[in-house]
Amino acid sequence: MTTDTPPASTPQVKEKISQIRELPAPLRWVPATVTVLLMMMTLDYLFNLGWLTFVTGLETQFYYAVVALLLPLVFLLWPMRSSQQEQSIPWYDYLLSAATLIVGGYFVYNAVPILERGWAFAAPDIAIYASYAYWVLIIEAARRAGGLPIAIIAGLFSLYPLVADIVPGPIQAFPSSLSETAMYHTMSTESIMGVPLQAFAGLVIGFLVFGVVLQKSGGGKFFINLAFALLGHVRGGPAKVSIFSSGLMGSMSGSVISNVLTTGVLSIPAMRRIGMSRSFAGGVEACASTGGVLMPPVMGATAFVMAMFLDVPYSTIALAAVIPSILYFLGLFIQIDAYAARNDIKGLPAVELPSVWQTLKEGWYFIFVFGLLVWMLLVMQREAVAPFYATALLLVLNQLSKHNRWGWKDVTETLSSAAKLFAELIAILAGVGMLVGALSMTGLSGTIANDFINIAGGSVPLLLLMGAATSFVLGIGMTVTAAYIFLAVALAPALIQGGGLDPMAVHMFILYWGMLSFITPPVALGAFAAATVAGARPMETGLQAMRLGSVIYFIPFLFVLNPALIMQGEPLMIVAVFIQAVIGIILFASAMQGYLMGVGRLGYGALQEIVIRALVLIAGLLLALPGGGMVPFSQWELIGLAAAALLPGVALARLSQRHHQRSLTANA
Repeated sequence: MTTDTPPASTPQVKEKISQIRELPAPLRWVPATVTVLLMMMTLDYLFNLGWLTFVTGLETQFYYAVVALLLPLVFLLWPMRSSQQEQSIPWYDYLLSAATLIVGGYFVYNAVPILERGWAFAAPDIAIYASYAYWVLIIEAARRAGGLPIAIIAGLFSLYPLVADIVPGPIQAFPSSLSETAMYHTMSTESIMGVPLQAFAGLVIGFLVFGVVLQKSGGGKFFINLAFALLGHVRGGPAKVSIFSSGLMGSMSGSVISNVLTTGVLSIPAMRRIGMSRSFAGGVEACASTGGVLMPPVMGATAFVMAMFLDVPYSTIALAAVIPSILYFLGLFIQIDAYAARNDIKGLPAVELPSVWQTLKEGWYFIFVFGLLVWMLLVMQREAVAPFYATALLLVLNQLSKHNRWGWKDVTETLSSAAKLFAELIAILAGVGMLVGALSMTGLSGTIANDFINIAGGSVPLLLLMGAATSFVLGIGMTVTAAYIFLAVALAPALIQGGGLDPMAVHMFILYWGMLSFITPPVALGAFAAATVAGARPMETGLQAMRLGSVIYFIPFLFVLNPALIMQGEPLMIVAVFIQAVIGIILFASAMQGYLMGVGRLGYGALQEIVIRALVLIAGLLLALPGGGMVPFSQWELIGLAAAALLPGVALARLSQRHHQRSLTANA
């Protein structure tokens, strides 16, 4: 067999997907320099070092400085139109970048009077004009970095206070003038400088740096080599390697696209070698990388924003995410195992696989650093500074290793990569912050929950379905962070107040349904990235990912109905519900691929397969579903119903197998 090679190198594919253009030679030092300055400011702010008190002495001044430093990069890195990606930077982008730096610098310089004299409500004329300029620049930056849907939604909502008195019925509110709205957006702590940006500046920066350093220091290669050494030889081995490596890598990098482009360039060609189609291989990688972002200890920027909204330590979010992420990866693993068994797909020859001992010998320190990060997050509760300590340790150990030691080029590439991530996220968070600010300014954030409850007629199941549909639709058009922030303000209170649901479960529910956009057509960003690496059709890869990751579509309903699945409850209850959910997920995933461990193929012939797989699938859903509460059956009744579906399904599968074997024997 021949080894498929990815159609382009990882950096090329990443630039293509993110639509970032290459800077001219005289400016290539800019992103790295911005990262260095941002790190100095952040370390000074978090560790109270007193180096840069002229920009970190005041909390809001630090936030202004972060935006002023990063936002100008957006106009240099992202072209006005994607078709201009290969062209040189036009004069107007230099002008926009300079204007953003000047306006941002004005707010940094005036941070003290903004706070002390209440400029958010009454500001000098020059500050108002600067606010108008920042408003427009931020919406344009959000459009370039996050896409047109984010710009439209954030832009329209940012204008909402101007017309709040003439909009229809439930969303009517007190209006504000243009100057009042501009001042509130730029100089209050509820809009651009609100919760999303505060989470970014206080928590996210460190974890993004850790993820970038981990990738650039060979962490992706180590985890995938370890996965190949452990699982490469079993049936469907490379696909299982993708799950294992992407889960480990994604749990620390926190980025779906980066995860695909780090582990996918090795796992996808290996999956092709053992006979899996391009679209199937891409779908596996997309699902695995999406799951990695949902797995603790690092779950991406959205989880940190969630911690700010819920006013809980990030470690609480990480613990709550453990069981749902295990269930998701279990469902994915079982589907791949069933697919490989049904299609007789073997693993790779043992002689071609790396040694477990040699792999651990070369990269043991990645596991050590991982352990330090988890310990500082969960035991010491130091989430703000934990990634900086972990990154420092990783850099020291990496330089002592002869296998992955950095040169000067590696340093500059790492700093530049980090700057691109920072700039993209800051543009999106600043834009979406104005959406939150508009709801806060008009008071709509306090009444919109009641409107949702009235629309649903007080029905909690209907509220949940509305929440799932809204999260899904917004997730398709926006990044998951942007969709989450909007729904955390607008929808979460309705589910919590109107439905009496657990707050953590509700926010996790919104996060999960927002993440579905990465594997669900028509957008399916994770599947598109994997398709690019695999050389497959994007839509076909998205459909494969949707099928493979199908378990994620109902896991959120499970933990909303029973918060024991997010570690809320008595230990015995948590264990019992978890075990039952595991059995249910195994049956569900097996039915999706038509093969059940210990039973074999679930029927031969179209009609037999439909009936048998439907029975097993129903049994799986019934077992996974928590009884009581909104569910009109007790736990024991659900177990009985599941058995009533499963036992006939298994019996029919056995009969079908015997009949098929007799037919083969008779025809031999």
